[in-house]
Amino acid sequence: MVLLLSVLMVLGGPPVPFTSPAVSFGGPAVSFPGPAVSFAGPAVSFAGPGASFAGPAVSFAGPGASFAGSAVSLAGLARGGFRWPVAGARVVRRFDPPPRPWLPGHRGADLAAASGSVIRAAGAGVIVFSGQIAGRGVVSVAHPGGLRTTYEPVLVEPHSPGDPVAAGEEIGTLVPGHPGCPTAACLHWGLRRGAEYLDPLTLLGLGRVRLLPL
Repeated sequence: MVLLLSVLMVLGGPPVPFTSPAVSFGGPAVSFPGPAVSFAGPAVSFAGPGASFAGPAVSFAGPGASFAGSAVSLAGLARGGFRWPVAGARVVRRFDPPPRPWLPGHRGADLAAASGSVIRAAGAGVIVFSGQIAGRGVVSVAHPGGLRTTYEPVLVEPHSPGDPVAAGEEIGTLVPGHPGCPTAACLHWGLRRGAEYLDPLTLLGLGRVRLLPL
């Protein structure tokens, strides 16, 4: 119970106003009835530091599944001044969310880097958590638009909740110990908007768009 409350403290909290442009989805609605839900939509194109997405509004209906539109504003995210959280990183495991929120999945991106590497805030924001969860050092930063990035496992810097941080500001040091890391050390980089997990690489205009039922 204590661990669950700690996790909720990290991931919860009020949204922060957001002024970055969003992507609009126009066109006729499409419905897909039935128990199985699948979608193969238009390709996503990236141009420079931003990103664009175009396609019809999509709705799904079926037992235990519903989806309408997309909660990810790719153009707004990619133009929000975000950066890699660790220098020289190599993506060794990408974001792979489960088809249902309660199922196993990979709710972030693993970045291989040298142990002892400086971990920096991917974007400007406010520290909402900096401490230990289940023996791992975790830092969580709230950003405009209700976004929240997390970084683990790290040796945390002496920050307190409410401390502002600039994009690129040091927030910790990478340490070994992330499960499933194929190298000496990996940073597990997470991104959420509210209760929804997102691909953190979309902050850099590099993520994949994957529409899943709720």
